[in-house]
Amino acid sequence: MESVGAHEEPAKVLDYRPLAVSIIDISSDIRRKSHNDTGVRPLSNGVLEILRVIESHPGITVAEVASRLGRQFSNVSVQLRELVAAGLVTRVRDAADKRFVALYPTPESQRIKKLLEGAWAEALVSASSRLLPEEREQIAASLPALQRLAAFLSEPE
Repeated sequence: MESVGAHEEPAKVLDYRPLAVSIIDISSDIRRKSHNDTGVRPLSNGVLEILRVIESHPGITVAEVASRLGRQFSNVSVQLRELVAAGLVTRVRDAADKRFVALYPTPESQRIKKLLEGAWAEALVSASSRLLPEEREQIAASLPALQRLAAFLSEPE
């Protein structure tokens, strides 16, 4: 009796180190090459990560942001003050429990997000124009899997 899939080729083992390094390099280079043309005041990686979590999860608490990013509450709180002072995040106290503070992106934060994401996309368009057509197709085909991977990675630990 044959096992199911006995005639299938064994799954190719992916070496994740080059993938991880490539993702980090791409991310760093996109931010560096695209930020100058936006007119947006540069945000540190740490502050930008906090802002992106809040934009993805409006109403999240400081403790939840810290948990999602694997950081100390006090460090997130300090960086959050910078975002509030810059008008990119608002804090809303719960009427019933004044200890509970929900975080929300502001319209200015949404404007900057759209601007930066557009600039990041343009940096990729420019660089990918130098790829072979089949390489661009491979990247396009991998996008759903990369988006799922990003979602899994963004889950709290």
